[in-house]
Amino acid sequence: MNRDILYHVNEYRKRKGLGALKFVEVANEQAAIHSKNMALKRAAFSHDGFEQRIAVVSKSIGPVMGAAENLAYGELSAEAVVKGWINSPGHKKNIEGNYTLTGIGTYQDAKGVIYFTQLFMRQ
Repeated sequence: MNRDILYHVNEYRKRKGLGALKFVEVANEQAAIHSKNMALKRAAFSHDGFEQRIAVVSKSIGPVMGAAENLAYGELSAEAVVKGWINSPGHKKNIEGNYTLTGIGTYQDAKGVIYFTQLFMRQ
């Protein structure tokens, strides 16, 4: 699912003349933790803790000069979640942003609802 999301995001970015985003494993881990915490109701469906997620990534890869985050949830395919983000001005701005790195994490709850977190970063 995560690779499929990245594929659709990068295909959209390519159509807009933007460079492809590359996975950063520590960012994938942070995104996955946030998705799991939201799915298990350990955290609200929100961007709470975003700064801490980016701080963990920065500690691993070096300074991050810009960052953003997209969230979603539902019984969605990778293509559907990306289409939803593209149709939302704030989420679209992040997808089209001046970023080169990403982390994506998903978690499916017991009812089949998937929680999605995508981090966007540049160094």
